[in-house]
Amino acid sequence: MAFAQADTLVRKKDRKKDVLITTTMGAMWVRLSDSTPLHRDNFLKLVKQHYFDSVLFHRVIKNFMIQAGDPTSKRALPGQPLGSGGPGYRMPAEFRKTLFHRRGVIAAARDNNPEKASSGSQFYIVQGRVFTDAELDSVEIKRLEGRKLSLEHRTVYKTTGGTPQLDQNYTVFGELIAGAEVLDAIAATTTSKGPDRDRPLTDIRIISMKLVKRKKGK
Repeated sequence: MAFAQADTLVRKKDRKKDVLITTTMGAMWVRLSDSTPLHRDNFLKLVKQHYFDSVLFHRVIKNFMIQAGDPTSKRALPGQPLGSGGPGYRMPAEFRKTLFHRRGVIAAARDNNPEKASSGSQFYIVQGRVFTDAELDSVEIKRLEGRKLSLEHRTVYKTTGGTPQLDQNYTVFGELIAGAEVLDAIAATTTSKGPDRDRPLTDIRIISMKLVKRKKGK
């Protein structure tokens, strides 16, 4: 795995910290999963490099997800289509049955590649919606190619909500532990229907990301 800056080291103590995402609409706190060490360490490395500072949420779909991490968005002109930028490498998929697309998880975006390898930097946070049993049955048949959701996962999707159609197709590597109201506010913003489809009409920017000490009880 190629790192953009080899001198940026992820230390053991970094893995015990959370990520504070400060945006123009408020702050969100993310905890990364130790079950996906490649994605965890890559994200920590990029945070320490200030890679995400000033990037836009360039793709926002209400009741689905909010997406960021394209470095070309930092100086993007109004109306400019975004979503193709990155650090020049992919991350191998790290699918885990315990990590699924419930509301509030952070996952890696990707292009259409057979290995389902992740973008090196683009990520999304799931807002999702609540599903019925009949809708989940349809998702299993049409989107998951007949693969069954567990009873536990179905219960979550029927109560808390999420995006079950993405399970085991995109790598989930953490979760939102605070700031869900900011997720909802960003997801509710008005977006473009033009060539820059789903880009917010008013820029929503990540001011900074930094590693912070975990709050007690969280």
